[in-house]
Amino acid sequence: MKKPLFCLALALAAPALACPVQAISPFASPMSAYSPANLRRHYEQAAASKEAGEKFYDLLHGYAAQDALVLGYKAASEAIKARDASMLNKLTYVQQAARTFEQAVSLDPKNAEIRFLRFSVESNLPPFLGLSKHVDEDKAFLLDAALQHPRSGLDDEAFRTVRGFLVGRGHVSDAQAQQLAQVKGS
Repeated sequence: MKKPLFCLALALAAPALACPVQAISPFASPMSAYSPANLRRHYEQAAASKEAGEKFYDLLHGYAAQDALVLGYKAASEAIKARDASMLNKLTYVQQAARTFEQAVSLDPKNAEIRFLRFSVESNLPPFLGLSKHVDEDKAFLLDAALQHPRSGLDDEAFRTVRGFLVGRGHVSDAQAQQLAQVKGS
């Protein structure tokens, strides 16, 4: 059975998303289930395995607090759940992911990691769903952040991840790719 393009892209994007930005969550200690490092690890594993996707979704499904980064990962877990759901439930999970991304971004609109998670999901959704309305905005945000590196708030690994995703997936023009190639790490 052929999986939709966005599912494949999620699986391919996950290693690139493993450590996009060093974000400190006020609700997560370094060893917490909701720590950025733990969420990134779960996200990477979830993109590669249906079983890990279920665990990732189960970890975040009941999360009800208002930490923007954790909500961003919750949205990503809902998108991964859509990948593995029956045809009848896929749209429900994708729509829930869109609502959760809205909530996360509204809480922290300048967080590049949340924007990157949303961009990686939305840029791979079929246009007919009408759920890719932030692709241009997030692409511009991420391009601007990458071009301002090292003053962008992105650490070197995050910068390389964002640049690689934008260029490698053809999300930028040749001229923009050349500009990004000139940007050096800190």
